[in-house]
Amino acid sequence: MFERVLTATDMFEACDPAVITALEIAKQNKGKLFLLHVLEPSYFHECGPLESVKHFKTGQEIVASHEYKEAVKEELDNKCAGALKPYGNYQIDIVYGRPSIEIRRWARKFGADLIVVGRHATRPEEEKELIGTPIGNTVEDVIMNTTTPVMIVGHLIPRERLNFKKIMACIDFSKSCKYACEFAAKLAEKLGSRLFVFHMSASPAASEAMLMKFCKIPEGAGHEYRIWKGSEPYSEILKYAREKDVDLIVMGSSTKDGGEKAYVGSTVEQVSAESSCPVAVITHPDAVLKIGR
Repeated sequence: MFERVLTATDMFEACDPAVITALEIAKQNKGKLFLLHVLEPSYFHECGPLESVKHFKTGQEIVASHEYKEAVKEELDNKCAGALKPYGNYQIDIVYGRPSIEIRRWARKFGADLIVVGRHATRPEEEKELIGTPIGNTVEDVIMNTTTPVMIVGHLIPRERLNFKKIMACIDFSKSCKYACEFAAKLAEKLGSRLFVFHMSASPAASEAMLMKFCKIPEGAGHEYRIWKGSEPYSEILKYAREKDVDLIVMGSSTKDGGEKAYVGSTVEQVSAESSCPVAVITHPDAVLKIGR
């Protein structure tokens, strides 16, 4: 299932929650963990980015040489040694470029089944070009432009909760939500988990039968369907998730009407930013195929 898990980190102090979560998921699936750290350009030249970075210890501007990349790799390996080395099936890669682009590129290169990322605040230098989001511009761009499931983690999750025995699928009858529901249903089937299908509307007209048909979920599996009336989808989703004590929330990204390019909607951003459990965001039908391996 999740046999090739990719995670990315920009921290040197210790393994962050995304790395620990990705490691535990790889362990459960007896898979391989790919840990990526992207060296970002310290400035841009008019002819393009130069391979210049700020040293992670001194802050001095230096060239991102092979020797420096190896030093960064060793630093990360040492900081995460306590978690990674007992498992052993992992590799660390240090690359240069824009984080969102490199995460997507290396996910394709490794054939990743899952990308696990932390929610990051927008850096001051990014604000000149991009509007910050609750989950960070890097995470948003990865979600918008990958066919791989993206799991967003805000803090350390107890190991037993990563069995995902209670999975919540959020439905608004959009194309990406259809993929998300199918993904959640397949994951629940593989893990023997209970699925909670949730739809919220200001004036609900949907029925349980509509939800079952939309999600292609078999009857008699003990799953629950909830049609909820409210005005703020993200707050109602979080409220229902707390009520059912779910281990994973699965959502579809929003899509532009009549267009092919996806964008992350405000509901996905807010839920991902405030959820106490991981949130998996699905954009592309290939994500359903990956879970079906």
